[in-house]
Amino acid sequence: MTCWYEGPLTAFDTETTGVDVETDRIVSAAVVVQDAPGSRPRVRRWLVNPGVPVPEGATAVHGLTDEHLRRSGRWPSPVMDEIVRELAEQSAAGRPLVVMNAPFDLTLLDRELRRHRASSLDHWFESVPLRVLDPRVLDKYLDRYRKGRRTLTDLCAHYEVELQGAHEAAADALASLEVVRAIGRRFATRMERLTPAELHTLQGGWHAAQARGLQAWFARSGSDELVDQSWPLRPELPAEAA
Repeated sequence: MTCWYEGPLTAFDTETTGVDVETDRIVSAAVVVQDAPGSRPRVRRWLVNPGVPVPEGATAVHGLTDEHLRRSGRWPSPVMDEIVRELAEQSAAGRPLVVMNAPFDLTLLDRELRRHRASSLDHWFESVPLRVLDPRVLDKYLDRYRKGRRTLTDLCAHYEVELQGAHEAAADALASLEVVRAIGRRFATRMERLTPAELHTLQGGWHAAQARGLQAWFARSGSDELVDQSWPLRPELPAEAA
């Protein structure tokens, strides 16, 4: 029987106006589907005119300018509908969804759906099982004592995955997918008997423990920064707090 990390996978990634999931916007997104290791991936891309200015700092990361997005980007409403339909179709087909730092990208998508479609991510997955594989959570759990940063670039270097064109949504999605396959192979004795559905449930607990550890480190450092324990989606903030 084929292990999940040698089978079909789908990956999702976004580029955004910033790092606040409640207020920032998606400017580009990609879904990458690969049926087996080494097979040619199928890529679907979206470019979005967010309707708000793109800060220079964000443009410096992904290279997408206000002018380019106004000229070539599409309005968010139809794009968000297409993205979530694609993710739901891939999940319904039984393909696990790879998302690096899932609470960021999936929460952003949820907020965009609420903002532009009067919908939510949960609504689309009421009858379709969402099975997320987050390389960041998996790596931190399976190799918890390794020192150093764990960005996508760092994980690609550690697992010897080629990353061409970092901070382009399709490139990052494909790299995340390959990192997940590499993690599965490296920790095969611990991973091969677990199903994606089981891993989805386990990662919620692993992420919460990791968040509590980071929160304790912040406290020891004198920082009052809060770390959200929710995974793979942060709950919607009350209206008065949003």
